[in-house]
Amino acid sequence: MYRVKEAFYTLQGEGAQAGRAAVFCRFSKCNLWTGREKDRAGAVCNFCDTDFVGTDGQNGGRFETAEALALHIRGLWPHAGGRPYVVCTGGEPLLQLDGALIDAFHRQGLEVGVETNGTLPAPEGIDWLCVSPKADAEVVIRRCDEVKLVYPQPLALPERFLSISAQHYFLSPMASPSAPASGQDEIKQSNTRLATDYCLAHPQWRLTLQMHKIVGID
Repeated sequence: MYRVKEAFYTLQGEGAQAGRAAVFCRFSKCNLWTGREKDRAGAVCNFCDTDFVGTDGQNGGRFETAEALALHIRGLWPHAGGRPYVVCTGGEPLLQLDGALIDAFHRQGLEVGVETNGTLPAPEGIDWLCVSPKADAEVVIRRCDEVKLVYPQPLALPERFLSISAQHYFLSPMASPSAPASGQDEIKQSNTRLATDYCLAHPQWRLTLQMHKIVGID
């Protein structure tokens, strides 16, 4: 069974695929945080701003087979043209994404992208793999298409991840989910400046911003 929090058609907002139309398939559960506020302080990843608990989101649910979920996702692609693209995210998608589901996506004509924290091995067949390391969690994926590091993280300095073989290395400025709304912009601007300065000093890294939030889409 596959448990999906939500699935929706939108534009990819970050990284090398920014601006590309995609169906996002957000899987429930993560191995670095329960998703519940009472557990945030003790979590490995305590800055997450995503709701991945349960299966009650938009187009979410429980799917008994890989084929059922692949059909569901394909049905959310609204066009006859273009290469249908699904981004498997979470939570941590590699807790559930397996070879059977990747094959089912491919049979439906879907290109498969994955956004993972990198702590679990990735199955074969993924078309675009993005690793986003978190804190001091061990990254076991050593080859991917892009590394996208939320910055700054004192326990996850960028130089630690240059040993991962990737086409692209991105820094994404950190927001603070625990700060009051009145302070969010100031924190994000400060971290954007820090990320910008780091990229200027270390040009193998590129800055990526959350375009979807800037333009006001999901």
